Amino acid sequence: MRELTANPLAKRLLLGMFLGLLGLAVSVVLTPFVIPMLWAGILAFSTWPLYLFLLKKTGERATASALMLTLLMSALVVFPVIWLLLLLRAESSPLIDLLTAELGSGRVRPPAFIANLPIVGAELSASLGALLAEPARIGIELKTQLRQLDAYAFAALGGIGKNMIKLVFALFTLFFVYLHGASVARQVRTICISLLGERAEGYLQTVALTTRAVVYGIVLTALIQGAVAGLGYWAVGLSAPITLAAVTVLLAMVPFGTPLVWGAAGLWLLFTGQTAAGIGLLLWGVLVVSWVDNIVRPLVLSEVVDIPFILALFGVLGGLAAFGLVGLFLGPVILAVALAVWREWVDDEDSTTASPQ
Repeated sequence: MRELTANPLAKRLLLGMFLGLLGLAVSVVLTPFVIPMLWAGILAFSTWPLYLFLLKKTGERATASALMLTLLMSALVVFPVIWLLLLLRAESSPLIDLLTAELGSGRVRPPAFIANLPIVGAELSASLGALLAEPARIGIELKTQLRQLDAYAFAALGGIGKNMIKLVFALFTLFFVYLHGASVARQVRTICISLLGERAEGYLQTVALTTRAVVYGIVLTALIQGAVAGLGYWAVGLSAPITLAAVTVLLAMVPFGTPLVWGAAGLWLLFTGQTAAGIGLLLWGVLVVSWVDNIVRPLVLSEVVDIPFILALFGVLGGLAAFGLVGLFLGPVILAVALAVWREWVDDEDSTTASPQ
């Protein structure tokens, strides 16, 4: 026993085993709360300047500032998202019933110009006509897809809109992140510097800039696209333009999601004989709505953080596939930090190669 105590290798092995088991135990305990903690961290990180502003205005009253901002974020972020999902659940089924009734009325038919398309026109027009001849089957299929989309939408939120318990945990965690965030940030910075040296400062700065840029870019782009698309829905006389705008806001958080809404609406107008309105909405979607995404999101992300747009796009899509909705924010952050490490490694190699022997 005395030899084991005196052996440095044995000490390190025992310490490694202890830390490994401790880390495993911590992960098991915290696994049910990972998603709420991630959402709380992202919201707190992106709104930290506002917290510092409130802290200054309240005379350094940390508890009051954290409580005020937590309530504000609940009002501005969490509850509107839940409201949008509930709105979709309430109004999408009547909308599908309306579509089924329109299909059954016989007023929906392929536009005349489709039959005049070269090579595929006649066959495509016949296929569409046969499809539209079975409105009941289309209605059943639409409702099936709606149920799947509804389940996916709630699952994609990582559980934060699925039940009130996780919502309370997320908001509760957000309050304490505001309250103790500065202390935790200092500790994380100290540990990172001790492990990685001074280069950790650059990595931490990349995480901060990327997180805020992604949050601002995604949310701002979605809201603007929803408002602009909603104006188009209202202008062409579509029913339930607010519901369609809400769907657009949700899908706008995913790259290339908005054409599914305004594209389907434009095609519906074409198939119901409203050719001018349908072409106008499709042009509005291509020339205005889509360009909001092409301008705002890359401008916010690529300009604030030195990351190519293609990597930002892959980060958003890959993060969404890997982590759900929270991956929209985690994916670009992970790739931005990896890119920072890569560039630093390349710069070090270049400086070593260029130095005189």
